[in-house]
Amino acid sequence: MSNYSTLNPSQRILMGPGPSDVHPRVYSALSAPIVGHLDPEFLQVMEDNKSLLQMAFQTQNRLTLPISGTGSAGMEACLVNIVEPGDSVLICINGVFGMRMKDVAERCGAHVTTVEAAWGEAIGVEQIEAALKTRAFKLVGIVHAETSTGVLQPLVDIAKLVKGHGALFLVDAVTSLGGVELAVDEWGIDLCYSGTQKCLSCPPGLAPITFSEEALASMRQRTKKVQSWYLDLSMIEKYWGEERVYHHTAPISMNYALREALVLIAEEGLEQRWQRHLSNHRALVRGVEAMGLEMAVNPEWRLPSLNAVKVPEGVDEAQVRQYLLHNFSLEIGAGLGALKGKVWRVGLMGYASNIKNVILLLTALEKALGLQGIQVEKGAAAQALSG
Repeated sequence: MSNYSTLNPSQRILMGPGPSDVHPRVYSALSAPIVGHLDPEFLQVMEDNKSLLQMAFQTQNRLTLPISGTGSAGMEACLVNIVEPGDSVLICINGVFGMRMKDVAERCGAHVTTVEAAWGEAIGVEQIEAALKTRAFKLVGIVHAETSTGVLQPLVDIAKLVKGHGALFLVDAVTSLGGVELAVDEWGIDLCYSGTQKCLSCPPGLAPITFSEEALASMRQRTKKVQSWYLDLSMIEKYWGEERVYHHTAPISMNYALREALVLIAEEGLEQRWQRHLSNHRALVRGVEAMGLEMAVNPEWRLPSLNAVKVPEGVDEAQVRQYLLHNFSLEIGAGLGALKGKVWRVGLMGYASNIKNVILLLTALEKALGLQGIQVEKGAAAQALSG
């Protein structure tokens, strides 16, 4: 006799740094019958996901597919397939995920040079230009949307600079794909990866990636095998290509879910989706500032899908988060690294990016702060939204 009860997780409103809320149609897709990973019907799902991801990434890259694994698997797949021991790599760091990119590159045996900015600030073009003049780099990596800080990194000028120096340009788009403008081909991005659990509003478990022809050529010119068998794209691309050579058993249900999530994006329209995220972000900022709170990032660098709000002096930030979770079933995130204890990270991603959630959060936050003796003008946030 089992001592375990039937699994019945609470219904949360996910407004943290991820995962985000999942659309009912995506949940429905997850429950569809499983077929074999080489079944003709699943092969069509694979083809759909490739073309839908090309739409989301705004690319014609033929190697565009979801890696079986979370967003960090996408990061690792990009680096292990390109970087060989002794290669010079330039990594830009202004938060946790730039640090992770550096770590993975070093594990590949790269000689890593870093360009750094304070957490909450963007990397300057001039910083990268100065670094590029020091030596020839095989690859330059940067985070488009730094989840740990809420910074949206401008990319266009940096991409031009990187390409002018003959390096490949790698971009982390885990918290930007499907939520803010991202144009892989137009901007000149060679390698880009993301995750399903952020603005795509799909459960975590797949990592969309895309490789340019230049990146593929570099991969095929390797002198040694890729150090990771599981993430070796020279084999994975044959499974996703016309050959259909068995590599691993793909997560069938997750690919169903990703397909439905991407269909929802196609139905809404990419530009409309980007505008929805921006509009709800602006509403949140108006409400936060009306309450007398401050955003942690300057306006020109703010990431619409992940908002860093400064914790007022004297407030127990963890107690606020616990209050929101226990009383409103509402999740927001804590700060990481240099921002630990200093900010709340508020996600407005995908299905969760709506004005109803913005109003709920502001109302709940007003109550939570009041319990800690921080008085804000009652209804000020709501008035700022309606004004």
